[in-house]
Amino acid sequence: MQAVVIVIHLMIVLSMIGVVLLQKSEGGGLGMGGGGGGGFLSSRGTANVLTRTTAFLAMGFFVTSLLLSILAGVNRKPTSIIQNTGPAPASAPVPGAPAPLDQPGGGLLDTLRGGGQPGAPPADGGGAPQVPRSQ
Repeated sequence: MQAVVIVIHLMIVLSMIGVVLLQKSEGGGLGMGGGGGGGFLSSRGTANVLTRTTAFLAMGFFVTSLLLSILAGVNRKPTSIIQNTGPAPASAPVPGAPAPLDQPGGGLLDTLRGGGQPGAPPADGGGAPQVPRSQ
């Protein structure tokens, strides 16, 4: 349904662009407005036809725009970032992936220290920078 309305909307938009470009400019800025010929496409007859066509196309544009906005909001379900329905489910650790930081022995800093446990002393200094001492 929404795709059909979008196609109709685009056809109306393209038609409206064409009709507006056909209209005679007041200042003659485009240099195309004049010319002879009477009857149906006289300057007065053309203005009436083009202004009515523009009005109908504008009305169709507004109707399809409103219809598209209504269709876009039909399936929208409001969500809140404040109301969380509970803690996230715990998943099994993936082999090769780093362990979460809140679990013992799984933090990045513990890995860099060389120890598996957070409270364990680092092995052979752990590669940590040494504080300079005065002599």
